[in-house]
Amino acid sequence: MTSFDNLLQSLRHSPQLPQILSMLQHEFNREQQRRQRFYADMTPEQKVEFIDGEIVLHSPARNKHLDATGNLFRLLSTYVLIRQVGQVKHEKCLCVFPRNDYEPDVVFFGPEKANSFHADTMKFPVPDLVVEVLSESTAERDRGVKYEDYAANGVGEYWIVNADAQVVEQYLLSAHQYRLHMKSSSGQLRSQVIANLEFPISAIFDEQENLLIIARFLQPET
Repeated sequence: MTSFDNLLQSLRHSPQLPQILSMLQHEFNREQQRRQRFYADMTPEQKVEFIDGEIVLHSPARNKHLDATGNLFRLLSTYVLIRQVGQVKHEKCLCVFPRNDYEPDVVFFGPEKANSFHADTMKFPVPDLVVEVLSESTAERDRGVKYEDYAANGVGEYWIVNADAQVVEQYLLSAHQYRLHMKSSSGQLRSQVIANLEFPISAIFDEQENLLIIARFLQPET
């Protein structure tokens, strides 16, 4: 039994259930009002998220973070574009979850979701794969509320990238929970969500290796 199931069981048998529900509904309504103001006030220039009822404004990233994010975006977007299997976005792609709004570092949407996008789309659905590159200011959320929220809402694959240690953690969804499939600084990274995508972990952190893998992707399939 999960912690959610335990909480639900406790609430079901509480004599204070009506009061608890009323209080939660009141708080949730106030939060949704703040969320609507967030949508009205956000600008394209900002990287900003709405998490747990609060607006989170991100500070500029370090060069290591930017390099890892850029390398991953090039790898994934090139592969996905060539094979026409969806779309890859990064940085300021606002992904709308039932309660929270995130702008992950890199996201992948399969064909079904990608086909619904148009030129003026600003609110995107829950991605099929998410990549977060750790920083001091985001690590707690990347391993906390985001980890939990991504799993609960069906993000099939989640990569956490540590640019300082040059390590990738690959989590796969199973029964609404993530299991650690791989944690490594070397070897091959094989996606379970993006069909047949495989590349060396070093290509995330080494620009020359990154370009070699992209060149391989561009070669005609035999």
